[in-house]
Amino acid sequence: MRAMILAAGLGTRLKPFTNSHPKALALVNGKTLLQRNIEYLQQFGINEVVVNVHHFSNQIIEAVEANAGWGSTVFISDESSEVLETGGGVLFAKSFFDKEAAWLVMNADILTNLELDKLIAADKILSSGDEKYIATLAVTNRTSSRNLLFNNTEKLVGWRNNTTGEEKWSNANNTKINVEKDFSETYEAKAFSGIQIIHSFFYEALTLTGKFSLIDAYLQIATKHSIGFYDHSDGLLLDVGKPENIAKAEKLFK
Repeated sequence: MRAMILAAGLGTRLKPFTNSHPKALALVNGKTLLQRNIEYLQQFGINEVVVNVHHFSNQIIEAVEANAGWGSTVFISDESSEVLETGGGVLFAKSFFDKEAAWLVMNADILTNLELDKLIAADKILSSGDEKYIATLAVTNRTSSRNLLFNNTEKLVGWRNNTTGEEKWSNANNTKINVEKDFSETYEAKAFSGIQIIHSFFYEALTLTGKFSLIDAYLQIATKHSIGFYDHSDGLLLDVGKPENIAKAEKLFK
């Protein structure tokens, strides 16, 4: 299985570091986030990695070359001319996955001890049935400003911003719910971990083009196809996209 590390973002939450560096090269105990995640993938036998680049892309390319991919084969998906967001980045990298039945995608600024073999096994169980699952998303029950919403059959149907109240729904499930009365009873809210297994049929089911998020892609696809989840709430997950979390990461990831 190949993997993709999403490293093209501007990293605005990690300023001032990202005024002159890409967020993927932020250091935690002397190792960049990119190196840590490439080595994390290696623990589960994933040694071919696609890294998309945009913001200070030359620095990431130079780091990969100088360190021989930290022992992995690293392919660069170059978005230097235009940042495409997460979904657009995965679409742009399509040629790297032409021969893959499924692959893993993760954000560069996530550090976790999620056991990927368990995520992969859960995805195989979902995709072995009669329904065609397009993706399995890693989630937890942590408090978050945003949640993915799953129905009572554990399929993705929506997204909610808990700060602003904004909601997005798959077209097949576009009825506004009574949040105060029905939200906790009707939909299961999960916090997305920024890690997922995507199947090759993703590209056939996708109709969005250009610049778009993976969440918008999943909600478009969920109108006709199934997207499930794997809950790893018993594990460790840290979003290192904020300066205050670098110090937390240095205590948790040696």
